[in-house]
Amino acid sequence: MYAIDIDNVTRIYQKYSARHRFKTFKSALVKGDLFKALKPDELVMALDGVDIKIEKGTTFGVIGENGSGKSTLLKLVAGITKPTSGNVTVDGKVSALIELGAGFHPEITGRENVYINGIMLGLSKKEISQKFDQIVRFAELEDFIDVPVKTYSSGMYMRLGFSVAINVNPDILLIDEVLAVGDASFVPKCLDRIDDFRRRKKTILFVSHDLATVEKICDRVAWLKEGRIITIGKPKRVVDAYMQDVTEKQEESFETRQREVAEEEIFEEDRRENRWGKREIEIKKVRLKSLKGKEKHVFSPNEGLIIEMEVCSYSKIKDFVFGIGIFNSQGICCYGTNTNLEEIKPVSIQGDGLVTCRLEKLNLINGTYYLDVAVHKKDGYPYDYHQNLYSFLVSAPSYKDVGIARPPHSWSFSQDIKIQRSE
Repeated sequence: MYAIDIDNVTRIYQKYSARHRFKTFKSALVKGDLFKALKPDELVMALDGVDIKIEKGTTFGVIGENGSGKSTLLKLVAGITKPTSGNVTVDGKVSALIELGAGFHPEITGRENVYINGIMLGLSKKEISQKFDQIVRFAELEDFIDVPVKTYSSGMYMRLGFSVAINVNPDILLIDEVLAVGDASFVPKCLDRIDDFRRRKKTILFVSHDLATVEKICDRVAWLKEGRIITIGKPKRVVDAYMQDVTEKQEESFETRQREVAEEEIFEEDRRENRWGKREIEIKKVRLKSLKGKEKHVFSPNEGLIIEMEVCSYSKIKDFVFGIGIFNSQGICCYGTNTNLEEIKPVSIQGDGLVTCRLEKLNLINGTYYLDVAVHKKDGYPYDYHQNLYSFLVSAPSYKDVGIARPPHSWSFSQDIKIQRSE
């Protein structure tokens, strides 16, 4: 028998419009729109025919964009809500860490909440007393356990909730995105305890946007999109497929924004201000491509970039320099070069031509970047200068570094320093 058997499950919610809200019950009766206000505008399909079988002792991940149905799935498994159709069968005691502070009463102390939550999860008062010191110590809340939890930060909420959830010794542990609000020093403790659960062959259902952690700790992963299962399989394969879909969506969104900007009347004025020169040599078109030659605008930090410039010289010119500059959203120059700096000597140009600058690896952190391209004389006289007229996005959710550039790097440690690397 499976630890969790989700059989052709559909969950439908009724959506109510904000325009039908009323200030008071009395005002709704007076206006005669009470029943209209209570009528759903539409039905929302949170889950649509989902089938998942999770074997005992498996760490199973669920990924997908916001609104894909991940949290609804966990609530069904936890028994918080019921499916509209289909069946959810769970074999074993479940402990759920789904919503931050769920089950905590804000007006009472952390100590009282530990006992209430423990009893709700099936422990006796004696069993809770035996585990109490361990729960508080793991949550690092010794100094705050006797104050009302309404005074807790989001990180303190998460620490206490996680500590209670794992110390009731469940057969099945459900974890939602709550680790995202954890303290930097506490999250590794949580992951270490999750690893301990895995070694003890407990079943874990793990929902997260942290794809690196999903790849590291999960045995199998499901990708949910708009309430439907797209694929289930090995973590690396599923995460890569999901990331490809996200990148394609980002690409479409980025191109749409660029078209919208181009259609705005103010853009033409900005464009004139951001382009100058008499165009004795003209840059007629600029394209951004992958190293494989595919035109695109969304890149990962480890990808390369090709900048193509279609140019035309309307007479024979012997003095010319082509250059590029990459700037971040704060206007800081991340990289710039030109053919003169690289000692590429001009001979002559006339008519149409193609200039290509190939960057083998961007090595930039996540963010939006703007591109300058130019052709000018050696002394700087501009033929055609395009400032910030082109942009691209660098995106990789697994990278969280800061700064401007992302140089190739590695870490090493002596034997007396204990660390755990991502797989």
